[in-house]
Amino acid sequence: MKKDDGLFFGLEIPFSRMVGARSVEWGDGRAVATVDVRPEHTNSHGFAHGGLLVTMLDITMGSAIRSLDRDSIRCVTVNLSTSFLSAGTGLLTFEARVLHKGRTLATAECDARDAKGALVSKATGTFQMRHVEKR
Repeated sequence: MKKDDGLFFGLEIPFSRMVGARSVEWGDGRAVATVDVRPEHTNSHGFAHGGLLVTMLDITMGSAIRSLDRDSIRCVTVNLSTSFLSAGTGLLTFEARVLHKGRTLATAECDARDAKGALVSKATGTFQMRHVEKR
């Protein structure tokens, strides 16, 4: 997939465009995305706001699940648990993996790391899969 096609792992997600999310890798139950922390993404301490982190963790996990059947799976978040472990600045990388996929529910995890590889936050989520007709 072209990085500049305006899509986030094959879907139009306006919120991901607004925060500057970029698709990096996608396939076989895995997704990797990045975002550069800009001043408007920060909290009062100057670090990545938790809302930015949760957004990126969530949409990257959903994308990892969708990678298992790109044409027919859409996801909605059912449950999301996030731990904030260190302050995030600069380029952040989000790597998500599918842990389990059932008929209607899937579970994934995602790590957020800074440019030095330090773990910034971690999440696990349960997603309801909605199957749509193949295009």
